[in-house]
Amino acid sequence: MALWVVLDTNVVFEGLTKQTGVCGLIVDAWRAGLLTVCVSTSLMLEYEDVLSRKLNEQRWSMTRRILQRLFAQHTKFIHIAFSWRPMSPDPGDDHIINCALNASAPLITSNVRDFAQARHKLGLKVLTPLEWLNSLANQQPASPRSHGRNKEA
Repeated sequence: MALWVVLDTNVVFEGLTKQTGVCGLIVDAWRAGLLTVCVSTSLMLEYEDVLSRKLNEQRWSMTRRILQRLFAQHTKFIHIAFSWRPMSPDPGDDHIINCALNASAPLITSNVRDFAQARHKLGLKVLTPLEWLNSLANQQPASPRSHGRNKEA
């Protein structure tokens, strides 16, 4: 089962446009179905808005097709049942907090400072791309042999 995460727009932008570094690895994992990115309608529209404004027409056309495939295959759309506003010094980030909390998923962002209040007051798990990748690398997989072993007294 794929891991659920919420990706801030800065991670998606860097991962889709630079395709290198940690953000590139995260987007590659998304493309491969190794993780499921949780999005609300407003977050999905923000991805499209930022990419369409920052990329030239030809590059946006190519990137848009990739993004649409990702939305269709490896994305979980989150209904926002509860809202915790305002929680960020940047009001434009509140919808990202709402998405992550409603999805019960960690938020991966290059801008952890704007999410500090939600982290401390609401328990939102906020990680930089590198912190998230390191947390995966440090997880100890459960050994299949540890289950059902004979118990010794």
